[in-house]
Amino acid sequence: MWLRRAFFHWLIPAALVLPLWLFVGWIVTGSNPWALLWVLISAPIVFVGQLILTLLVRARGTVRTDRAVSWTDAGVLGAWHVLIIALGLFDDRWWWPVFGLTVAVGIAALWTSFWQLWREARGGLQIVRTSAGTAFIPPREERATPRSEPGVFVITETDERR
Repeated sequence: MWLRRAFFHWLIPAALVLPLWLFVGWIVTGSNPWALLWVLISAPIVFVGQLILTLLVRARGTVRTDRAVSWTDAGVLGAWHVLIIALGLFDDRWWWPVFGLTVAVGIAALWTSFWQLWREARGGLQIVRTSAGTAFIPPREERATPRSEPGVFVITETDERR
Protein backbone atom coordinates (compact mmCIF):
# COMPACT_ATOMS: atom_id res chain seq x y z
CA MET A 1 0.00 0.00 0.00
CA TRP A 2 2.86 2.40 0.73
CA LEU A 3 4.16 2.05 -2.84
CA ARG A 4 0.75 2.86 -4.34
CA ARG A 5 0.42 5.88 -2.03
CA ALA A 6 3.91 7.03 -2.97
CA PHE A 7 2.91 6.94 -6.65
CA PHE A 8 -0.23 8.92 -5.80
CA HIS A 9 1.89 11.68 -4.26
CA TRP A 10 4.54 11.45 -7.00
CA LEU A 11 2.16 12.09 -9.93
CA ILE A 12 2.10 15.90 -9.79
CA PRO A 13 5.83 16.44 -9.07
CA ALA A 14 6.62 13.98 -11.88
CA ALA A 15 5.06 16.40 -14.38
CA LEU A 16 7.80 18.89 -13.51
CA VAL A 17 10.71 16.62 -12.58
CA LEU A 18 10.68 14.30 -15.62
CA PRO A 19 10.86 17.04 -18.31
CA LEU A 20 13.50 18.81 -16.24
CA TRP A 21 15.46 15.55 -16.07
CA LEU A 22 15.58 15.44 -19.87
CA PHE A 23 17.34 18.84 -19.89
CA VAL A 24 19.66 17.92 -17.03
CA GLY A 25 20.49 14.57 -18.65
CA TRP A 26 21.33 16.29 -21.92
CA ILE A 27 23.68 18.68 -20.11
CA VAL A 28 25.33 16.04 -17.90
CA THR A 29 25.92 13.48 -20.65
CA GLY A 30 27.30 16.12 -23.04
CA SER A 31 25.14 14.84 -25.84
CA ASN A 32 25.15 16.35 -29.33
CA PRO A 33 23.13 19.44 -30.29
CA TRP A 34 20.63 17.33 -32.27
CA ALA A 35 19.61 15.65 -29.03
CA LEU A 36 18.63 19.08 -27.73
CA LEU A 37 16.06 19.23 -30.51
CA TRP A 38 14.52 16.01 -29.18
CA VAL A 39 14.57 17.43 -25.67
CA LEU A 40 12.81 20.60 -26.80
CA ILE A 41 10.14 18.53 -28.54
CA SER A 42 9.71 15.80 -25.94
CA ALA A 43 9.83 17.82 -22.70
CA PRO A 44 6.50 19.60 -23.32
CA ILE A 45 4.96 16.31 -24.49
CA VAL A 46 6.08 14.58 -21.29
CA PHE A 47 4.78 17.51 -19.19
CA VAL A 48 1.34 17.60 -20.80
CA GLY A 49 1.10 13.79 -20.97
CA GLN A 50 1.92 13.43 -17.29
CA LEU A 51 -0.64 16.09 -16.35
CA ILE A 52 -3.33 14.33 -18.40
CA LEU A 53 -2.47 10.98 -16.84
CA THR A 54 -2.50 12.54 -13.38
CA LEU A 55 -5.95 14.00 -13.95
CA LEU A 56 -7.29 10.72 -15.34
CA VAL A 57 -5.92 8.71 -12.43
CA ARG A 58 -7.04 11.17 -9.76
CA ALA A 59 -10.53 11.41 -11.30
CA ARG A 60 -11.34 7.88 -10.14
CA GLY A 61 -13.27 7.55 -6.90
CA THR A 62 -11.24 4.66 -5.54
CA VAL A 63 -8.00 6.59 -6.01
CA ARG A 64 -9.40 9.64 -4.22
CA THR A 65 -10.83 7.52 -1.40
CA ASP A 66 -7.71 5.43 -0.79
CA ARG A 67 -5.26 8.19 -1.77
CA ALA A 68 -3.41 5.45 -3.63
CA VAL A 69 -3.20 4.45 -7.29
CA SER A 70 -4.08 0.96 -8.48
CA TRP A 71 -1.43 -1.68 -9.06
CA THR A 72 -2.00 -1.32 -12.80
CA ASP A 73 -1.30 2.41 -12.57
CA ALA A 74 1.79 1.82 -10.48
CA GLY A 75 3.16 -0.71 -12.96
CA VAL A 76 2.42 1.15 -16.18
CA LEU A 77 3.29 4.64 -14.91
CA GLY A 78 6.37 3.30 -13.14
CA ALA A 79 7.59 1.69 -16.36
CA TRP A 80 6.91 4.91 -18.29
CA HIS A 81 8.83 7.00 -15.74
CA VAL A 82 11.81 4.62 -15.78
CA LEU A 83 11.90 4.77 -19.57
CA ILE A 84 11.80 8.59 -19.54
CA ILE A 85 14.70 8.58 -17.07
CA ALA A 86 16.59 6.17 -19.37
CA LEU A 87 15.98 8.53 -22.31
CA GLY A 88 17.67 11.31 -20.34
CA LEU A 89 20.92 9.33 -20.35
CA PHE A 90 21.25 9.85 -24.15
CA ASP A 91 23.27 6.74 -24.97
CA ASP A 92 23.39 6.49 -28.77
CA ARG A 93 23.58 2.68 -28.76
CA TRP A 94 20.06 2.14 -27.38
CA TRP A 95 18.34 5.54 -27.42
CA TRP A 96 16.05 4.91 -30.44
CA PRO A 97 14.66 1.56 -29.23
CA VAL A 98 14.05 3.04 -25.79
CA PHE A 99 12.36 6.04 -27.41
CA GLY A 100 9.98 3.77 -29.33
CA LEU A 101 9.26 1.74 -26.20
CA THR A 102 8.65 4.94 -24.22
CA VAL A 103 6.07 6.13 -26.75
CA ALA A 104 4.34 2.72 -26.72
CA VAL A 105 4.23 2.55 -22.91
CA GLY A 106 2.98 6.16 -22.76
CA ILE A 107 0.09 5.27 -25.07
CA ALA A 108 -0.59 2.14 -22.99
CA ALA A 109 -0.64 4.26 -19.82
CA LEU A 110 -3.17 6.61 -21.39
CA TRP A 111 -5.34 3.72 -22.55
CA THR A 112 -5.28 1.92 -19.19
CA SER A 113 -6.12 5.15 -17.38
CA PHE A 114 -9.13 5.74 -19.65
CA TRP A 115 -10.17 2.10 -19.29
CA GLN A 116 -10.03 2.16 -15.47
CA LEU A 117 -11.89 5.49 -15.33
CA TRP A 118 -14.59 4.16 -17.67
CA ARG A 119 -14.93 0.95 -15.65
CA GLU A 120 -15.40 2.87 -12.41
CA ALA A 121 -17.68 5.51 -13.93
CA ARG A 122 -20.16 2.95 -15.22
CA GLY A 123 -21.46 2.52 -11.70
CA GLY A 124 -21.29 -1.25 -11.60
CA LEU A 125 -19.06 -1.27 -8.55
CA GLN A 126 -19.74 0.61 -5.36
CA ILE A 127 -17.53 0.33 -2.31
CA VAL A 128 -18.99 1.31 1.06
CA ARG A 129 -16.76 2.05 4.05
CA THR A 130 -17.93 1.78 7.63
CA SER A 131 -16.86 4.13 10.39
CA ALA A 132 -14.38 1.47 11.54
CA GLY A 133 -12.65 1.62 8.15
CA THR A 134 -13.91 -1.72 6.87
CA ALA A 135 -14.87 -1.72 3.21
CA PHE A 136 -17.50 -3.93 1.61
CA ILE A 137 -19.50 -4.17 -1.59
CA PRO A 138 -23.22 -3.95 -0.87
CA PRO A 139 -25.61 -6.35 -2.63
CA ARG A 140 -27.46 -5.03 -5.64
CA GLU A 141 -30.99 -3.81 -5.10
CA GLU A 142 -33.62 -5.72 -7.00
CA ARG A 143 -35.89 -3.43 -8.90
CA ALA A 144 -39.55 -4.23 -8.76
CA THR A 145 -41.04 -4.40 -12.20
CA PRO A 146 -44.44 -2.77 -12.39
CA ARG A 147 -47.16 -5.21 -13.23
CA SER A 148 -49.55 -4.02 -15.82
CA GLU A 149 -52.77 -5.78 -16.66
CA PRO A 150 -54.14 -5.37 -20.14
CA GLY A 151 -57.08 -3.07 -20.39
CA VAL A 152 -56.63 -1.38 -17.01
CA PHE A 153 -55.78 2.29 -16.96
CA VAL A 154 -54.97 4.21 -13.82
CA ILE A 155 -55.86 7.90 -13.92
CA THR A 156 -54.82 10.13 -11.08
CA GLU A 157 -56.48 13.42 -10.46
CA THR A 158 -54.66 16.49 -9.32
CA ASP A 159 -56.26 19.48 -7.71
CA GLU A 160 -55.00 22.52 -9.56
CA ARG A 161 -56.45 25.57 -7.88
CA ARG A 162 -54.79 28.80 -8.80
